[in-house]
Amino acid sequence: MVPADVAWMIVATALVLLMTPALAFFYGGLVRSKNALNTMMMSFVSLGVLGVTWAVIGYSLSFGVGNDWIGDLSYFALQNVGLGEAPAPSSGTIPHILFMAFQATFAIVTAALISGAIVERMRFGPYVLFLVLWSIFVYSPVCHWVWAPAGWLFKMGALDYAGGTVVHVNAAVSAFVAAIVLKPRKDYARQAILPHNVPFVLLGAGLLWFGWFGFNAGSAIAAGSANGMFKSASLAFVTTMLAPAATLTMWSIIDIARGGKVTAVGAATAIVVGLVAITPAAGHISPTSALLLGGIAAFPSYFAILYRAKTKLDDSLDVIAAHGVGGTVGALLTGVLAQKDWSGLVDGALFGNPAQLQTQAIGVMAVIAYAAIMTFVILKVMGAVMVLRAEAGDEGLGMDVTQHGEEAYTSGEGAILVLPELEAPALALQARLATNEGGKA
Repeated sequence: MVPADVAWMIVATALVLLMTPALAFFYGGLVRSKNALNTMMMSFVSLGVLGVTWAVIGYSLSFGVGNDWIGDLSYFALQNVGLGEAPAPSSGTIPHILFMAFQATFAIVTAALISGAIVERMRFGPYVLFLVLWSIFVYSPVCHWVWAPAGWLFKMGALDYAGGTVVHVNAAVSAFVAAIVLKPRKDYARQAILPHNVPFVLLGAGLLWFGWFGFNAGSAIAAGSANGMFKSASLAFVTTMLAPAATLTMWSIIDIARGGKVTAVGAATAIVVGLVAITPAAGHISPTSALLLGGIAAFPSYFAILYRAKTKLDDSLDVIAAHGVGGTVGALLTGVLAQKDWSGLVDGALFGNPAQLQTQAIGVMAVIAYAAIMTFVILKVMGAVMVLRAEAGDEGLGMDVTQHGEEAYTSGEGAILVLPELEAPALALQARLATNEGGKA
């Protein structure tokens, strides 16, 4: 064991774990106040149920030897996972159990990302069950394909340094399917649905960026080189700093060109898009290429958000535009900008190896197809035996009260629980509003 590597990976694991509460603030600020707690709980609950699921079966299915498609049960309930060296292709300089914990934080935050497309309408119980099933049947197989030595995309040479396809494309496609199956919120396209706390959004974006240094630089699985390869944590750290900076700059320029103002929500979104885009490339491209990648990534995601707003798709918090489009752009540009001089692995199309771009495209398309089909199947099977969506009256009253019996605030839209004498009239009014097509009491 190398003490420096162990110390860095303990810190990196803690940083990535922080990303899930950070996501809760980012998402929580974007919804209406009556749904703030429920939205944040959709992230926080992942810390529990996905942590347990990963330890029991997810890690084994992801990193057990198995075959090209799925791992075996050799690590079921963490058997054979101890203080000995971590398995290939990770660094053998850290304990196996630490590698497992680091990967657990990825599974936790990936599942939580999906919630952004279905907030303010999915019942909490079915949502928790969905997270468990999705992590077993969607996340673990894709993780195995890309990051386990036995996985077919790993063998093909697909590059995904820290989760462009495994995390972002995977979650975004699943979010897209979930938004379609659950259908739009009752108020969608009928009234303005505005963020209730933009400072929360900025706080969440800042904490996400902070945690993302562990996400990307930690994916070196070492403080320096790993297994004789470059895989430098320092390179991934720097590219993770530069790419979002470029995205934020370009996003601000577009904002000014379109409306003359730089919005705070737009700035926070730009940071996330830049972080998403650099994730698959972080340890494979030069710092200069990271600036280029970040700047390019701003355009498709920015205009995807504008386009989505004109459609009937209620991807509530634009998971598809930020994570799906951003992750796809990042994965493909990795195949263009990868540079052997920096990564120690392979060059991309710009440096004489166009085949790498083709490999990246195959990886992206495979993950899109698999995640879409399996998520649809999971939700349809669940929908056949339980109610997935909250009733209109509950949705109108707010998911905080109806799903958790709590409120984020004791004034404003809330005050239902803290002022019992107002509860009955408030419930009656909300029920009338929820069932009135014209929105008149």
